[in-house]
Amino acid sequence: MHQRLDYMKAAPGGIKALGGVYGYVMQSGLDSVLVELVYLRISQINSCAYCLDMHTRDLSKKGVKIEKLALVQAWHEAGDLFSKQEQAALAWAESVTLVAKTGIPDEDFQAAAAVFSEKELADLTIAIGLMNTFNRLAIGFRRTPEAVLAATT
Repeated sequence: MHQRLDYMKAAPGGIKALGGVYGYVMQSGLDSVLVELVYLRISQINSCAYCLDMHTRDLSKKGVKIEKLALVQAWHEAGDLFSKQEQAALAWAESVTLVAKTGIPDEDFQAAAAVFSEKELADLTIAIGLMNTFNRLAIGFRRTPEAVLAATT
């Protein structure tokens, strides 16, 4: 895979603005592992190799076990491996990411609102939108995953 363009060099102001949103999300009070699990799930849905590689590494560094990482895309079937809050966050991430398909129905909102405060749900939705933006940048411009770079050196 060949990178089409370096969007970080082409639009540094835009990337800095997105970094500001990322910083907001990380200081919002949402659990950082929960946010990273959501980022990983969104990246799975969008098939973003760069982000899949990055979030898997980040979660591993935070102590999340490989067994849990392996089951993120099948979290519905993983029983109590994922907390109720993680399950709600992953379900909300799927509904919001697949908005053209789901329309984000009232049932999905009500399920998420039962587990998260209004601020938490707004912050989580900001995080979901941010990761979808990052996925589109990385996929659109073919950003090379760290694992691929390491394999070629």
